[in-house]
Formats: sequence, structure tokens, C-alpha cells
Amino acid sequence: MSTIQKQTTVAKPIRSLEDALNQCQVLGMRLSRQRRLILELLWQVKEHLSAREIYDRLNQQGKEIGHTSVYQNLEALSSQGIIECLERSDGRLYGNVSDAHSHVNCLDTHQIIDVYIELPEELLNQIEQQTGVRITEYRIDFYGYQGNGAEIQNRA
Repeated sequence: MSTIQKQTTVAKPIRSLEDALNQCQVLGMRLSRQRRLILELLWQVKEHLSAREIYDRLNQQGKEIGHTSVYQNLEALSSQGIIECLERSDGRLYGNVSDAHSHVNCLDTHQIIDVYIELPEELLNQIEQQTGVRITEYRIDFYGYQGNGAEIQNRA
């Protein structure tokens, strides 16, 4: 499926497990037990997990699933835009949110937090003028350390 076809197929953002399951059906993807288990886990934990972590967590819950099945389903779901795949230096991480959003990367806990932010229109206009590119969406990666709440409040 070409990128253009994929973009026209995705009618609305996937914001819930039900949306993800519905999008699978819209795309003609079979909702196998394994695929459903992976989607349910990602929506339950709301974290970014490696394929190995997904495999381990599902098997620890008594939901037997093979390595190959996990990898194949993650590839299929991410390639169709149903889940998010982040390429990191230490491997791929998968998350439940697939529409445009940004990330806060905590450097001491290695947690990745999804955030929805809107940049001021004047900043977007400035970027467009500098680059000659019309901005249609954006994703920003923030990096920092998890400090106590007082440090963050003092900075504001």
C-alpha cells in the first residue's frame, strides 16, 4: 500500500483500543488472538515497550504467544499506522498512540511520555519562512531528568 493510499484510508486519529480494532477491520486486517492481545496490552500499559517486553509481559500474564508472532504483528500494526514505532539506538519501541504527538524523554528513568502540544502560529510561520516548507504536522522530542516537583515549579 502506498503512502498516499495509507493516508486516505486513515479517516480519524486512533485514540482508543476500540479505534485501533476498528481501523484493523477498515484496512482488512485479520483480528487474530495475538494481534488483539498486543493491542490490548499497549492500551492497558500506555507505555512504549520493546518487542521483547511485549512478549515477556503477555507470557507472564499466561497469554502464550510466540516471539515470531509478536514481531510480525508489531510490524503489521506499525506499518499500517495503527500503533507507533519509535526507532531508538537500542532498538524499536512500540506505543499505542499513532497520531501526531510529541515525546518527553526522561533520561534517568528511560520513560517516554506522550504529550500533545500546539506551537504558536507565529513560530510555525517563522519555520515555514526559513525553510520554504508548509508545516502540516510536527513531532518534538524533549529530553530531561525527573526532578522533584519544586524544581519544576520554581522554573515556571
